[in-house]
Amino acid sequence: MEGCSLRCGLELSEISDRDANLRVRSPMRSDGIAVLLFTGTRIRYGAEEHILTLLRGLPRALFRLHLVCHPELADAIRSDLPADVELIELSSGPPWRLKDILQFSRILKKRRIDILHSHMSFSSRFASPIGWASGVRAIFETTHVSENWRRGWLKSSSLPDRGFGYFVDFYIAVSKANELYLTNQKGLPRKKVVVIRNGCDLSRFSVSRDKRSAMRKEMGLQDDTPVLIVPARLEPQKGHSVLLDAVLLIRREFPTLQVFCLGEGSLRKVLEGKALQLGLQHTMRFLGFQRNLNDWYAMGDLTVLSSFYEGLPLVAIESLAASRAVVATDVDGTPEVVINGISGKTVPPGQPAELADAICGLLREPALIEKLGRQGRDLVVREFDQQKQVQQTAALYLSSLETPT
Repeated sequence: MEGCSLRCGLELSEISDRDANLRVRSPMRSDGIAVLLFTGTRIRYGAEEHILTLLRGLPRALFRLHLVCHPELADAIRSDLPADVELIELSSGPPWRLKDILQFSRILKKRRIDILHSHMSFSSRFASPIGWASGVRAIFETTHVSENWRRGWLKSSSLPDRGFGYFVDFYIAVSKANELYLTNQKGLPRKKVVVIRNGCDLSRFSVSRDKRSAMRKEMGLQDDTPVLIVPARLEPQKGHSVLLDAVLLIRREFPTLQVFCLGEGSLRKVLEGKALQLGLQHTMRFLGFQRNLNDWYAMGDLTVLSSFYEGLPLVAIESLAASRAVVATDVDGTPEVVINGISGKTVPPGQPAELADAICGLLREPALIEKLGRQGRDLVVREFDQQKQVQQTAALYLSSLETPT
């Protein structure tokens, strides 16, 4: 496997169903390479969209695809899952129990899984050792974010990750910043880490003046009402509390401002309460998870991300694909897509005054917002098309099977 890992960086190029078969030197069954993607999360957001991108795009001539997840997540994504992907529900989650371990092992063995790909480190710590013990040939982990939520000496030291890393053949970093986090902060072996940046289905996102007017009319807004779109889970990571403080400042100059928070999470009641306390109950609209984000991007003037940490935010890529500029915090992989002065503005995390200044500065210049949106669309088309993500992942899967483990 080590020889394979040294070559993968050279082989993450475009592949086709025709030539990919020629590159797999290890035996492949006639029914294809069995790939199982696993996540222990329950809510559908960026990492889950990443998983769906792979399940939609990986070539069927090569791969036989499976997804194992919690029933709550299964219900949320079932309608968007390709019909040929086997969806398997695993009802439990952390703390994992013996029956979950045995059930997962049976799933892997019955379907003769060749490649196990876990998403988020806590999912991998459960699945990867079971995959190794069950004879899975190649084991992957995508962490997605820098885990700044970790507290306590043991968790923050990343010692458990390095221990469980024995069972992982490759770590996929979703950004260059994510790669540095995995190697420098977590201390994972550099030869195991490969950068494959998040991608976007460009066909799902486009600019529509008609849709902008229709959405604003539906929401009872005037065409000139300043509108911010905030597509993020209502969790501490996303910094909504900082955003609320910034909105209080923005309203001094733009009193008719409307902010649409599109996401669910554990902080919903807390944030709604703070909005009421600040007198922002008619400004902040908490609408829960929304499936068709393109319509919301079309309605808004700017997309705002006030996160304390990220991996490579997919919603920023999607917003730019819809030609909507982004104001975001300068954290982790975000500046790789929200480039200051090119596709939006970046500010330090946890600074409401600076966030407000950046948003107000752009709201004063609609022509600049339009320019940044166009440039952002060009950037996404050039760098973040989902085809690149799928092709590079497929190439890495194939390369991992070339050398026997």
